Amino acid sequence: MSSARPAPSNRDRSAEAGLSNRQREVLRLAVRHYVDTMEPVGSKTLVLRFGLPDSPATVRSAMGVLSQRGLLTQPHTSAGRIPSQEGYRLYVNQLLPAPGAVALQLERELAGLSLQWAALDDLLLHLSRRLAELTGLLSLITRPRPPLAQLRALRLVPSGERLLVFLVQGAVTTSSLNLRLPSLAAAQLPALERWANQRLEDSGGQLPWSQLPAELRLSGGLLHQALDSHSQLQPQSGSDTWAVGLGGLLGQPDFSDGQSLLPLVQLMEANPQQLLGPGEAIWIGSEHPQRALADCAVVQASYRSADGGQGTVALVGPMRMAYATARAAVRSIARVLERLLT
Repeated sequence: MSSARPAPSNRDRSAEAGLSNRQREVLRLAVRHYVDTMEPVGSKTLVLRFGLPDSPATVRSAMGVLSQRGLLTQPHTSAGRIPSQEGYRLYVNQLLPAPGAVALQLERELAGLSLQWAALDDLLLHLSRRLAELTGLLSLITRPRPPLAQLRALRLVPSGERLLVFLVQGAVTTSSLNLRLPSLAAAQLPALERWANQRLEDSGGQLPWSQLPAELRLSGGLLHQALDSHSQLQPQSGSDTWAVGLGGLLGQPDFSDGQSLLPLVQLMEANPQQLLGPGEAIWIGSEHPQRALADCAVVQASYRSADGGQGTVALVGPMRMAYATARAAVRSIARVLERLLT
C-alpha cells in the first residue's frame, strides 16, 4: 500500500514550529473534547475534565498561543475554542492517539475472513456496509483497477475555462481529456507539465503522485483524478465503487442544515470516484482537490490485487472526526483485501 498524504503548506509548518509540550497537550485535549461533544471548550473545562495539573490560567495562556497560531478558533466572542482546519492537521500529523474500540473490533472481525464470497462484488459491498455501520460515516470501496497504460509524455493546454490534456502512450497511440480548469490552477500548469514529463522520463512511464510538490497540489490533484477516471473507462462488469452510509453522514450534527452536504451528494451521484484523492492520505477540509468536500475530511488507504490493479478504501465525514480510528479502520480493510486478492 502506498503511504502519501497532503504535504504541509508553509502556513502549516509555521503553526507547528515552536510549540511547547504543554501547548501540544492542550491542543490534543481540545480536539478530543470537540470530537466527543461538538462543544467549544474553555480552559477550566479542560482542567476539570482531563485532570490537568496546570491551573486554568496556565491552560488559558496555552490556548491563547494556539489561537494566535491559527490552530484553535473562537466561533463566538463569549464562547470557548474549537479546532481549526490547521489544528486538525497538526493533530493528525503529530498527536494521534491509539485507535479506538471500533477499529479493534473491526480488526478482530477481519482476522478470520476468507475469500468465500460468490463474487468480489459481494465482498466489497459487505465490507463497505460494515465499515459504515461501525463508524457512522460514509464509506467507499473501489474495485481494484489496472494501472493506466504507460505514458510517454503529456501536454497541458489551457483553453478558457477548460484544460486540454494530450496523452502520448506510444508512437501512434494518443488520447486526450477535456477538463474544467479552476482559475487558481491555471498558473501551476507549466510547472506541473515539466514535473510530470520529467518523472515519466525518469520512471519509465509512471507518475509518482506521492512526490507531487505541495505548490502543485491543486492542479496535480485535478490531473491525477482525470487520469484515474480515464483509466477506468474500459468496460468492466459489475459496479466500480461501493458507497454506503450517506444516511449516517446526514445524521452528523455538523451537517444538521443539510446545505453544506449538498455539493458532496451531487458529486457522489455524478461520480463517487471524485470523492477520493490520490494514494493513502488524510484530506482535511480545503486540502481536498474537490471543493464539495471543503467542510469534510476524507481518510483513505489503497490496496493492490494480484494483477497489479489498485483499489481504495475510504471514509468521508466531518472534520470533527475520530481520525485515529478512521485511519486504522480503512487500513485494516485495505490489508485484508490485499491479502485475499494477491
